[in-house]
Amino acid sequence: MTDINSPEEQARYERGLAVLAAVDGGSAPAVMESLGDVAPALAHHIVAFGFGDIYARPQLEPKQRQLITLGILAALGGCEPELEVHVRTSLNVGLTPTEIVETFIHTAGYAGFPRAINAVGVAKKVFAERGLLPVVD
Repeated sequence: MTDINSPEEQARYERGLAVLAAVDGGSAPAVMESLGDVAPALAHHIVAFGFGDIYARPQLEPKQRQLITLGILAALGGCEPELEVHVRTSLNVGLTPTEIVETFIHTAGYAGFPRAINAVGVAKKVFAERGLLPVVD
């Protein structure tokens, strides 16, 4: 069992928080807080592993990582709340609405139209919140 309070785990967590703060734009802390009273270890691992270990790797740029994440979440389906967070993050790291929509169009060929339509619906909600509609490609 991992001791999330060990110095090594705290270092991973702090590194993850720094990466998260640089790309997220504010959505993730609410997700982490919502897990705090029932699964604090899960919240810790999302930050430490997901962002401190994986997202912090220098081999891909944040834009590239977000394109991958969008495609995977759209293909999985049933991940709309997480997809919403990552559409916001994608905009934060500099992807355009057109690039995000194109990612979902591309996903349709591999995961099917229903998954792509659901993903575009999530993106449309975020774009509307940010005043980015209509998207013209």
